[in-house]
Amino acid sequence: MSAPPASQRLLMLAFDHRTSFAREVIGTDEEPDAREAARVREAKLAVFEGLAAVAGPGGIPAADLGVLVDEQYGSAIPPLARERGLTVAVAVERSGRRVFEFEYGERFEQHIEAIDPDLAKVLVRLNPDGDAAANEIQLERLRRLGDSLREHRRGFLFELLVPPTDAQLEAAGGDPARYQDEARPELIVRAMESVQRAGIEPDLWKLEGVERAEEAAAIVAQARNEPGRSEVGCVVLGAGAGDERVERWLRVSAATEGYRGFAIGRSIWRDPLLAFLDDGDREAVVERVRERFLRFAGVWLEAEAPQAAPGPAANGDSR
Repeated sequence: MSAPPASQRLLMLAFDHRTSFAREVIGTDEEPDAREAARVREAKLAVFEGLAAVAGPGGIPAADLGVLVDEQYGSAIPPLARERGLTVAVAVERSGRRVFEFEYGERFEQHIEAIDPDLAKVLVRLNPDGDAAANEIQLERLRRLGDSLREHRRGFLFELLVPPTDAQLEAAGGDPARYQDEARPELIVRAMESVQRAGIEPDLWKLEGVERAEEAAAIVAQARNEPGRSEVGCVVLGAGAGDERVERWLRVSAATEGYRGFAIGRSIWRDPLLAFLDDGDREAVVERVRERFLRFAGVWLEAEAPQAAPGPAANGDSR
């Protein structure tokens, strides 16, 4: 199994969150008991059904859609998604860690093979000006993951977050939004370079949004900065931001050749999920997730770069 073709549009619903998703469902950070864990799994299935409904008549071709889910609460979803022709990505990092760790330690390869996703996804917090020792530990572990995925011909989805150092935040006047707009775009490029320099080669980068076309172009240029990387793509994440901000990021990314789509999570499912928990109307949450996904997909499709190409027919298998 390998990554979907570089020419394929990929609009993903991300609900691989574990600790934060469970907190929304059970209202606490405590480890869920068996009954609570079943509620979390049921909530994830409802979110997935909202995405599956997007591929219905008059919707988006299934081959253009993807799910990003976890094994802990979402292990039932990959086979359901494959039946519908959706691309499947599964998280392999331990939830909520500042320094990347494998979710299942030394057994990470067996778990990936058992779930059999198109893409193994890893979330990494890496600032090139941050803790050098922590960065090196992460790069060492990521190199091992990348080598394993390449050996098994499986796609590698790399989610890169670049949190500010204390000095960077101070330079932005203590304003996180100013840091994101003024400093983060260049830091994303430098962080990508450090990953590549360590011999780690993602097939697809999942990246924080930028506000300007030249910043998006610089990110793609780094992703594809050598001949062997000409097929590497990027998708933009939502970071749980408000609709207006996410839509700006989508328009900038969609208009940039090399961006293939998005992987948005909380900005789509959080409000429908909370409504579901309040009134128990499962059908309503499915419909609301469908509506919100289509809203962001519509923004993407309207702004999409002419070079981008759709995936195969809706009933095709993209794997």
